[in-house]
Amino acid sequence: MAYIIQHSNFQTTGTLGLRHDILPMRLYHKAKKLGTWDPRSIDFTQDALDWQQCSPEEQETLLTLTSLFQAGEESVTLDLLPLIAAVALQGQLEEEMFLTTFLFEEAKHTEFFRRFLDEATHVARDLHVYHSPSYRKIFYEELPQTMSAMFTDNSPLALARAAVTYNMIVEGVLAETGYQAYFDMLDRNQIMPGLKQGIIYVKRDESRHIAYGIFLISRLVAQDPTLWSTIEERMNQLLPYALGVIQETDSSLPAGEENRFGIRLTDYVGFAMSQFSKRMQKIEKARQQTLEQLYQSQLDLSE
Repeated sequence: MAYIIQHSNFQTTGTLGLRHDILPMRLYHKAKKLGTWDPRSIDFTQDALDWQQCSPEEQETLLTLTSLFQAGEESVTLDLLPLIAAVALQGQLEEEMFLTTFLFEEAKHTEFFRRFLDEATHVARDLHVYHSPSYRKIFYEELPQTMSAMFTDNSPLALARAAVTYNMIVEGVLAETGYQAYFDMLDRNQIMPGLKQGIIYVKRDESRHIAYGIFLISRLVAQDPTLWSTIEERMNQLLPYALGVIQETDSSLPAGEENRFGIRLTDYVGFAMSQFSKRMQKIEKARQQTLEQLYQSQLDLSE
């Protein structure tokens, strides 16, 4: 469907101006301060030395996890644009302003992990072999299909399905859990300082992205409480695949005395489900709120 857009007025030259009190603008201001790190400024000198000291099993562990993050960040960079367009067509200016930082940050995450692969590991072979069936289901099929659907359908129902897929499952379950586990592994073994520093930045960015996703779904529910059933249905569809990614990745990681990392993503399932449950409870509250009540409550999601 082709959209032909004309403007009859502009928010920022009218009486409304910009609402700096609502969550998207607060996140926008935080992104300007905290999201301007440069992947090219991270020093991978020690990381390259640490890589050479790793056993083949440990290198395999690093490649497995990094390949998942690398492809995941590229995927969310490729697939975010329809959401930005849909929000813009709704006239949600403050949200669109935040989403400009969102896409910029996803692109930087993609650059960051590729720099690590190129400059620390020097591995140039195809890494698709590390993508398990559940991973492929989410990142190769569900995410791009759900997001691209908004090119022809920018309804609240389509936005709700997209935000659940992108923010709640991909970022809120997989990325947040995976990054925490990866950081803990590096920190415990005191290796890869450049990679570890980058993950700190990425985690900080992702926390804003998840906060916006919760806000967006809450806004949609406040405007139309009947969307709650769609949200629950989408959660139930995707959560088994998300847990499948964790289990399949664990089963593929090398074990034994030659792999001192001993990382097991399944150890973090409790953390993931606890975060997931808290966020669902926050969203569900919006069923009883007007849009202005939601704006005023703020949900305290930007902290």
